[in-house]
Amino acid sequence: MHDIRFIRESPAAFDAGLKKRNLAPLSAELLEIDKRRRAAISESEGLQARRKALSQQIGIAKRKGEPAEALMAEVAALEESLKKGETEAARLDEELTHRLEVLPNLPFDDVPEGTDEHGNVEIRRHGNQRNFSFAPKDHVALGEATGEMDFAQAVKISGSRFVFLKAHLARLERALAHFMLDLHTTEGGYTEVNPPLLVRDNAAYGVGQLPKFAEDMFHTDNGYWLVPTAEVPLTNLVNDTMLDEKELPLRFTAFTPCFRSEAGAAGKDTRGLIRLHQFPKVELVSITTPEQSATEHERMTGCAEEVLKRLGLAFRTIVLCGGDMGPASRKTYDIEVWLPGQSAYREISSCSNCGDYQSRRMGGRYRPQGGKGTRFLHTLNGSALAVGRTLVAVLENYQNEDGSVTIPEALRSYMGGMSTIPGPGK
Repeated sequence: MHDIRFIRESPAAFDAGLKKRNLAPLSAELLEIDKRRRAAISESEGLQARRKALSQQIGIAKRKGEPAEALMAEVAALEESLKKGETEAARLDEELTHRLEVLPNLPFDDVPEGTDEHGNVEIRRHGNQRNFSFAPKDHVALGEATGEMDFAQAVKISGSRFVFLKAHLARLERALAHFMLDLHTTEGGYTEVNPPLLVRDNAAYGVGQLPKFAEDMFHTDNGYWLVPTAEVPLTNLVNDTMLDEKELPLRFTAFTPCFRSEAGAAGKDTRGLIRLHQFPKVELVSITTPEQSATEHERMTGCAEEVLKRLGLAFRTIVLCGGDMGPASRKTYDIEVWLPGQSAYREISSCSNCGDYQSRRMGGRYRPQGGKGTRFLHTLNGSALAVGRTLVAVLENYQNEDGSVTIPEALRSYMGGMSTIPGPGK
């Protein structure tokens, strides 16, 4: 959500931010609506003041026994004008809010320009891609060969983009999630949360999922939304909340199933675990001050990268250009893991600094230490990591020629000491 006062004071900066989003300038249109809205409010306030003054005059006239019919007639006429004025002010306010609430956040100055993923900039790489002495298989071939990854049965029960994971693969997915949670809570300083998976409109609106992404979410017939990510309930922990600066930063993590209809991704990644309607993810959310949000963003991204380092997986980190960022973000780092089965780097984490965009929508504020008034909080979120995609990366990078998979050292204690997932027929 944007502050109309900022647009009034800095229309050129606002339009420059929209340009980096590849959008046309809008400040003039928005300010014209705002001008008419403020004029309608001012006119209504003038009419209210006149009505109050007339009411006082009527009271004086009646006490003196003087005629007051003319004054009363003027009040009646004012009532009609006031009703029209208030209706117009409310209409313009609603129009302005609707125009502002669907606009994306303004990118930070250091976000690169670009229209799509081709404008993203790689900033670092870690680890080496494994050299195989055989042709590596993708995760679907590996999982289906053992019968522990079953898409066919899932299609019969739930349709496409669902899967059954069984036996060793089910345990490996759980091991990955527990490993991530333990790392983030013991070393990263995050507080583990087990949040609701169903949320109301106001929670989805607060983080910017509504109204823009309604078609990409699942909705129940009694008014709830299934969470597309734990970012929604975790960030809403500060919905309509006033904090003291000494309480910040707040850092939360959660392991949840996530649900996305993927209406906007029809035809993409139809094979395997990369893009499912239901998928597990470990989420990180930070709530902090404007002065600390950039540092917190780097810290959060480092926590996500550390998971991949501990698992021995090669990855690269890129900063997204203005045209490829999510609408709520002011700056986003994507982490892409190497998948030998696809011979490509694929996204496994996205860490975003949303500035005060979400807190304005949900009314999250704090009291600065030693300062006056209140300020909007800054919110950040990141995947650390998408568990299903991490499972894909482990299977493809640690596969052996016989179809077995070596379990990374960091996960063996979570797998009951196992060092290898057997291949087919074993």
